[in-house]
Amino acid sequence: MNNKICNTKKEVPTGTTPNDKDYLTHLLSLLKDYEKNMVVALTEASNQKLYEEFFGIFDTIQKLQREAYELMFKYGWYILEASSTTKINTLYKNLKTEIDSLN
Repeated sequence: MNNKICNTKKEVPTGTTPNDKDYLTHLLSLLKDYEKNMVVALTEASNQKLYEEFFGIFDTIQKLQREAYELMFKYGWYILEASSTTKINTLYKNLKTEIDSLN
């Protein structure tokens, strides 16, 4: 059974010269880092006006990050795996047990 969820992979040139996949991978990585850093900035904003300014920047970065991810998935450079109900239930039970042990 094939559990992979993906699109046909767009081939790119190999070698030492960066290709479209390399650029997009780097861009996605940067956007993820920016998004995380903006969350910190949001929590540390000293006033509402600054918070709102940061939130606008965060929202833009988040949308760009999602677009980059969707483009990589479209070109087959991201592969997802479908999980069985059994696997999901097992993970859920394990997490629930961990949470319950904290209480």
